[in-house]
Amino acid sequence: MAKKKTKTSPYDSADFLDSKEAIQAYMEEALETDDPAFIAKALGTIARARGMAKIAKKAGLSRESLYKALSTEGNPEFGTVIRVMQALGLKFSISAA
Repeated sequence: MAKKKTKTSPYDSADFLDSKEAIQAYMEEALETDDPAFIAKALGTIARARGMAKIAKKAGLSRESLYKALSTEGNPEFGTVIRVMQALGLKFSISAA
């Protein structure tokens, strides 16, 4: 008797970022890591969830440069991070530790 195989698909966080609340929680958790590469990748994941081409256009960047800047190997300038956050409708908030 042949075993029945389970079909799986790769996990993608972007699939679950379907509300403002989910995006906010995801970005807050990313910021808690204090890891610049992870934070940039989290912004990239949110941009993919919202539509990378649309976010790139709003941020004044090409889609390709946005993918590159927000990858784990990317090192976006702070100005790029701010423009992407604005395009996503996100703002930084400061609180004392």
